[in-house]
Amino acid sequence: MKHNVNHRILSLIVFLTLSTLTAFSQQTGKISGVVSDSKTSETLIGLTVKITGATQGASTDIEGRYTLAGLNPGKYNLTFSYIGYSTKNITDIEVLPGKTTTLDVIMEEASSLALEEVVITATVRQESISALYAQQKNSISISSGITSELIRRTPDRSTSEVLKRVSGASIQENKFVIIRGLADRYNSSILNNAVLPSSEPDRKAFSFDIIPANLIDRVIVNKTASADLPGDFAGGVIQVITRDVPEENFLNISASFGYNSQSTFKDFTSNARNKYDFLGFDDGSRKLPSSFPATFQAYNPLTNAEKAKYSSKLSNAYGEVNAMAIPSQNHQLTWGKRKDLKNGGSFGNVVSLSYRNSQNRAVAQRKDYEFSGTPFYEYGESVNKYNTSLGLLANFAYIKGANKLAFKSMYNRVFEDNYTSRIGYTNDNIQDVRLNVSDLTEKSLLNSQLEGEHQLGKKQLKVNWNLNYARVNRDQPDQRTIDYRRSLGTQEPFRLIDRNTRRLFSGLEENTYGAQTSVSVPVKLFDQQSTFKAGVLKQYKERDFAARIFNYLYVGPASFEHTYSSLPIDQIFAPANISENAYILNDFSNNTDSYTANSDLNAGFLMLDNNLSKRFRLSYGARFEQFAQTLNAIDFSGQPIVAKQDNFDILPSANLTFKVNDRSNIRMSGSQTVSRPEFRELALFNYYDFISQTSVTGNPNLKRARIFNADLRYELYPSAGETFTISGFYKKFNDPIEQRVNSNSTPVVRGINFLNADQATSLGIELDVRKKLSFLGDKNWLENMTVFANASYIDSKVKGVGINRPLQGQSPYLLNAGLQYFSPKTALTFTTVYNRIGQRIFLVGYQGYGDIYENARDVIDLQVSKKVMKSQAEIKLNFGDILNQNTVFYQNNAGNSKKAYEGAGIDRMINSSRLGSNISLSFSYNIGLGQNK
Repeated sequence: MKHNVNHRILSLIVFLTLSTLTAFSQQTGKISGVVSDSKTSETLIGLTVKITGATQGASTDIEGRYTLAGLNPGKYNLTFSYIGYSTKNITDIEVLPGKTTTLDVIMEEASSLALEEVVITATVRQESISALYAQQKNSISISSGITSELIRRTPDRSTSEVLKRVSGASIQENKFVIIRGLADRYNSSILNNAVLPSSEPDRKAFSFDIIPANLIDRVIVNKTASADLPGDFAGGVIQVITRDVPEENFLNISASFGYNSQSTFKDFTSNARNKYDFLGFDDGSRKLPSSFPATFQAYNPLTNAEKAKYSSKLSNAYGEVNAMAIPSQNHQLTWGKRKDLKNGGSFGNVVSLSYRNSQNRAVAQRKDYEFSGTPFYEYGESVNKYNTSLGLLANFAYIKGANKLAFKSMYNRVFEDNYTSRIGYTNDNIQDVRLNVSDLTEKSLLNSQLEGEHQLGKKQLKVNWNLNYARVNRDQPDQRTIDYRRSLGTQEPFRLIDRNTRRLFSGLEENTYGAQTSVSVPVKLFDQQSTFKAGVLKQYKERDFAARIFNYLYVGPASFEHTYSSLPIDQIFAPANISENAYILNDFSNNTDSYTANSDLNAGFLMLDNNLSKRFRLSYGARFEQFAQTLNAIDFSGQPIVAKQDNFDILPSANLTFKVNDRSNIRMSGSQTVSRPEFRELALFNYYDFISQTSVTGNPNLKRARIFNADLRYELYPSAGETFTISGFYKKFNDPIEQRVNSNSTPVVRGINFLNADQATSLGIELDVRKKLSFLGDKNWLENMTVFANASYIDSKVKGVGINRPLQGQSPYLLNAGLQYFSPKTALTFTTVYNRIGQRIFLVGYQGYGDIYENARDVIDLQVSKKVMKSQAEIKLNFGDILNQNTVFYQNNAGNSKKAYEGAGIDRMINSSRLGSNISLSFSYNIGLGQNK
């Protein structure tokens, strides 16, 4: 079946390639770019661009973009003119056949003392450097970012890879962003102009690996607040802006195959696959049959004979299937089209379809301990991870003059099936254990936005608006566990423990509706150009969750129980053994296994971006957020439980920038932000995880955390693409939310709750360096080599009686470093990246049971890429996680002076797993589809 699927995919790619070759039209070229103000980086709308000595010209649109199309190959000079600004001439702009030459331009305000028009002349290289400087220096808040121009020079394929290059940012599990060492709950994500819902319904996190890097226009990580940003964050706000109207038409096809050192071409075990698993969809056979009684209240009163009838409707799905793990796959098809209309407008689209599949095997160990420190259980595990994901991104935009309308939509679906085989022992009744768990999760995210940008009137009033909708689904159609045990160290047959042999069915649906608008008005204060901005936002979210939990129960004659209970896993629940004389399903769902919830956020903001003088710039304002959240559930006794949050927060912020000279700034910032509970953190739903033997329960009494933030930063930009920044920051948390182990729990079942700590502080320093190695000599290869590194050190403390520990989820340090070589002549790129995140508290313990830390590990990635076929194609060779160090969770047992893992026998190892190193080879081909005039 897999062979046929791959054959169809290949056939589709060949068909699309051949069908588009006829569209080639590569006789002429284009010049396009963005024009912006040198002081504020605000784009200039309606600016005139002309070819020097010719009549052909264009005007910039609402995004400050211009395009000169239909140009014969050769070199051109352009003239840029705008009222109130010095005219600028750019020389030696080379146009190649069938290509778009990108030229971003920075305009200087004309001096009021000038008696005649001032004309500034620069080469195309000089102007490119000036544009890059302006982007780096002119952000309002303390932020780090990367533009599409820089992304094109890197080998990155997804947004998560791009974010690895941002100062203070690290990536967890190759997709989740960690800013300044803080847990992901303290970050917010924005796609284009809408706040993204979490792609993980059980945590506040967004999976950034689902957005391809070649679709990004720019990425900005705001580390300090401003009034126009969401108030629910403390680490950072990650803004991802995707492309809509491309500079030229294209079709890009890429295919990648990968090898994992401990998985590929080796045994891979799971329950049986269904026919649509490879596409990321269950075929429906795993779901609880529709004829099954809808609630546990309807099922439990039935007789055993009636329960047996319904139990037999579920398939016997416990049998194992052994196969060979095939290489991982990652394929993408992206189409971009631009149409320049006769009325002066442009219509464009970017559409991308991606497919990924991997089959990896992790090897793990797991322990827990009694109060004496004696291991209570010890297991060896093999975890077989089957993962398929589908992604679709479709952006459409119409731009004419000072107006833009766009519709942007993204859909992502993840099918993840983890099959765990466990062997070990437990002191719970002194037994050998053999446990198998099949945990299938289907997740999907749909995000759609309709947005507009407009400039109105002579006062250049700018209006932005956005309507958005998001839908998140998370289903577990049939989570299966089967537990066999025998007396410790004997040769007795393993027998089924029916209370631990379960099938869980759950479904979650969340819908988010949002609308926002903002208005920007240029004003003159202190003889300097400033901007007043105001806006409003509304976001309504609703969630519906329900779960059904069954275990197998032997109800036949006691004398035959041992005969049945020792049957192997593929036979014990065969149809003949599901009856009132053998096994039936017992429904032990309860009232807390479902809930409904909604939240309503109403926000407004006022801010002034004020140039006090040529050197001082102050952006200040306040955000007003009224947030109401309600979760409705029923407790064990049948009584309604309502968890409510209803708060009105005034969140002031100020960002001061002092321009030391043309290459450096000093920035100061202060703000108030919040961190609100997620629905899952409030819900009484008790989820038992057989793998970790933990039971996670929400807390309806959680309060929001309030955070004060202060930052100081010096930044230097020695030359284009080079940076040196050093920052200090301080954060004070009131009522921070943490995940803790319940002091009443035991090693049999570790209870985990969400609780507010009283207070916490975080004090840190951050260093970022990016430098070309040309200063070491005049060799060409040194000019093409860049070293980059960013490091953070953070000291965090939770305050309370008898408490002396860091904030849960806060790493004490982060380190990213790398070396990149790019040769324009040979089109060869070499990149190696090193990453390390310091040990952090994963779960807060209690007196007699230490905090559980996640240990630091060293990660080294390497990539070599080469442009071929006249730079229309690219080959990439990737080496991921070369060191393949264990991921270790442990209890520090060597004292507070040595929190890092000292090894088994010194510290208490809780869990250790190894995922293997990865090697992948990819090929991409870009088909230019000509230019629409």
